[in-house]
Amino acid sequence: ASTAMLIRIPAVLEPEALARARQLLEGAPWEPGELTAGTQAALVKNNLQLPATCAQTLALQALVLGALEKHPLFFSATLPKKVFPPMFNRYEGAHNTYGDHVDKAVRYAPGTGVRVRTDVSCTLFLAEPDSYDGGELVIADTFGEQRVKLAAGDAVVYPGTSVHRVEPVTRGARLASFFWIESMVRSDEQRRLLHDMDRALMRLRARDGESDEAVALTGTYHNLLRLWADT
Repeated sequence: ASTAMLIRIPAVLEPEALARARQLLEGAPWEPGELTAGTQAALVKNNLQLPATCAQTLALQALVLGALEKHPLFFSATLPKKVFPPMFNRYEGAHNTYGDHVDKAVRYAPGTGVRVRTDVSCTLFLAEPDSYDGGELVIADTFGEQRVKLAAGDAVVYPGTSVHRVEPVTRGARLASFFWIESMVRSDEQRRLLHDMDRALMRLRARDGESDEAVALTGTYHNLLRLWADT
């Protein structure tokens, strides 16, 4: 299995929510991103970030978490147990890149002290790809490097264990939300099998409606989830 199991989650934010998010980001109090990086990451991190508890961050977090809760593909791909409160960054001008790094294994949610094991990393793109040059999220995996630059409102999830970077932004501004998920199913491989099975079941039902086979396979899906999940 590939170590960087990337899953694209389209339209996490609908156009209306996206417009509201951009409005909130417009007048936001950006600060240098290295303030929140670990020792290794701080050496390669050069971007801007929103303070964890400012009014804009809190409003944006509610917007993003509300959208994720309603997105069946997000649930299927990550099987979330805990979601770290989303953070927001900006790559522009002199603050335009983040070199190769690995995310911390455990993060403490600001203000709550809640610990989140970073099984899955998520980036939600907030700027249209043609509004900036560069800024690809590059994720290293066993088959080389995967480069990700999605439409505004789309997200990508990938294993927290992956080495990744953000390429320099040479024009415009790259805006994104980033956060981590502690999954009920810790293993990337097991999570991938469940996700593949869930997607195949959805297609089977769409084609044939409810059938004995679909019911039997749904039972198998839930039995595997029961076997592997830790709630």
